[in-house]
Amino acid sequence: MNPLSPAPIPHEEADVIVIGAGSSGCVLANRLSADPGRRVLVLEAGGRDDWIWFHIPVGYLFAIGNPRADWMFRTEAIPGLGGRALNYPRGKVIGGCSAINAMIYMRGQSTDYDRWRQMGLEGWGWDDVLPLFLAQEDHVSPPSERHRSGGEWRVEYPRMRWAILDAFARAAEAAGIPPVPDFNGGDNFGAGYFQVNQRAGRRWSAARGFLAPALRRPNLKLVTGVIVRRILVEEGRAVGVEYETPVGVKVARASAEVVLAAGAVGTPKLLELSGIGDGDRLSALGIDVVRHAPGVGENLQDHLQIRPIYAVSGVPTLNALYAQVWRRPLMALEYAALRRGPLTMAPSQMGAFARSSDVYETPNLQFHVQPLSLEAFGEALHPYPAITISVCNLRPTSRGSIHAASPDHAAPPTIQPNYLSTPEDEGVAVDALRLVRRIVAQAPLQKFRPKELKPGENVVSDEAILESARRLATTIFHPVGTAKMGLASDPGAVVDARLRVFGVERLRIADASVMPTITSGNTNSPTMMIAEKAARMMREEARA
Repeated sequence: MNPLSPAPIPHEEADVIVIGAGSSGCVLANRLSADPGRRVLVLEAGGRDDWIWFHIPVGYLFAIGNPRADWMFRTEAIPGLGGRALNYPRGKVIGGCSAINAMIYMRGQSTDYDRWRQMGLEGWGWDDVLPLFLAQEDHVSPPSERHRSGGEWRVEYPRMRWAILDAFARAAEAAGIPPVPDFNGGDNFGAGYFQVNQRAGRRWSAARGFLAPALRRPNLKLVTGVIVRRILVEEGRAVGVEYETPVGVKVARASAEVVLAAGAVGTPKLLELSGIGDGDRLSALGIDVVRHAPGVGENLQDHLQIRPIYAVSGVPTLNALYAQVWRRPLMALEYAALRRGPLTMAPSQMGAFARSSDVYETPNLQFHVQPLSLEAFGEALHPYPAITISVCNLRPTSRGSIHAASPDHAAPPTIQPNYLSTPEDEGVAVDALRLVRRIVAQAPLQKFRPKELKPGENVVSDEAILESARRLATTIFHPVGTAKMGLASDPGAVVDARLRVFGVERLRIADASVMPTITSGNTNSPTMMIAEKAARMMREEARA
C-alpha cells in the first residue's frame, strides 16, 4: 500500500465478494445469496436507481451523457475514425448499463456459442447456454421451446408502433430480408420489432428484476458509492478487496471467492491496479506485479454502428412530435394513464439482421431503426422529421484495448477500440451502407420521399462511402472481451472455461469481459447469462 494512503478502517467479512452491481452483478447477487448459509457482499461504485429517468424507457435520452447516470468515459483518438474520440457510455448505477441501455432482449446466434465450444471451451455451446437464458426469462408470450415465464428477466413487446418502421420492414422484405417475429431462436435473419426488457411500459433493469427482490435476504449486503481500489492477493490467492468509502479506506475479506463483475471497461482496469496484467505495463505504472497476464485489457471488441439519416415526409416521427411543444404534456399524460405512447420507446424498436455479402454464412449485420434522428445520444433531436437506419458489423475483426492509465484508482482508463482497423471491417462498412440504400430504394419507403442527409446522396464511390463511415460511425455500447476466456495454452486468455483467473486462486470474472468473441447482437442478456452460469459453477464447486 502507498504509505501516503489513509489507514484502512476495520474490515468486514463475507463468504463471497462481488465487485459491481451492474447487469451481471445483480444476477450474481440474486443467485449466490439464494443459499442462506452464504454471506454475499456486493460493492458498487455507482448509486441507487432513485431517479425517474432510470425507469421511464425514453429516459435513455437524458441518462446517457449525464454524470448522474453515466461514467462519461472517452476513447483515445481512433485512427480508423479519422482521429475522432468518442463518448463511451457506461451505467453509473445499480443495474449498470441495463438502467440506461436500449432494453433490447437479444441472445445472439447459436453459432456464436458453438464457436466458443469449438475453441475448446466446454459447456459454452448453444445447447449449453439456452437453458440458462430460459431460466432467467419471464416472457410475455406463452411458454414454448423458445421462451419461458416465471423468471426475473421480464421480456415484452414494444407498446407503440410507427408507420415509418412498418414501412421499413416491408422495404426490407422487398430487398430480400424476410419478416421474423422473434430474433431469439438461434438464427436471427430477418426484420421485425425487437423484444424489450420492460414491464407494462416501464424499464425492467437487472436491479429491478434480480437485485431488489434479493435485498430482503439477511445474508446479502449491498454497498453503493464505493470504489474498489484493488483486489487483495496473498500467496497467489484472492482474499478480499480494499475499497474507498466517503469516510475512508475499508477492507473486506472473502472466505470463499472474489468475483469481478465490473464490466469490460472496469474489470481490466481493476485487475491491473491489483497487479494482474502485463508485467512490463504494470511496472511502467509503478504497480507491483502479482501475476503476469498479458491478455488483460486486450482483445476489446465492440459493435461499431454507422448511422445514416433520412429526412421523410408525410409520416410521423418522434422528431416532429417532440418539436411540437404542446404535445409533450399529452405524451406524459398518455404514459401516466396508460403506460403507452412515445415515453415507452426504446431507442430502437425495429431491427433487422442480414448478410453484407454472400461470403458470410449467417447474418453479420444488425440494423437498429429509429423513428428519430440526432447527432449523438445525449444531444437534442433534430428539428425536422427524420429516421435513422443504424447498421453495425456484428463480428468485427478489429481489436482494441482498455488499460489502467495510472495507479490512481480514480483515474479513467485508456480506451482504444481500434475500429475499422482491418480491410475486412472496412469492406463490411461499405457493403452495409450500400444495403441501407437498397432497402430505402424499395417502394414501401419511397412513398415517404426519403432524402439521404447522412452520408449524402453525392457519396457514391467505395472510397467516399468508407470515408463517410469513418465520420458517421460511433459505438453502439457493446464492449466485450478484455479478460477473455480461453485455454491455458492461450497466452492471451485471462480466465478458464469456469471463469477462474489463471494463476490466482479464488478469483473469478463473470461479465462481458470474458467473451472470447463478441455475440451477434445486443450483449446485455448474454452478459447476464454468463453471470447465471458463473453462479451455477460456484454452487457446484462449493458442493464438491
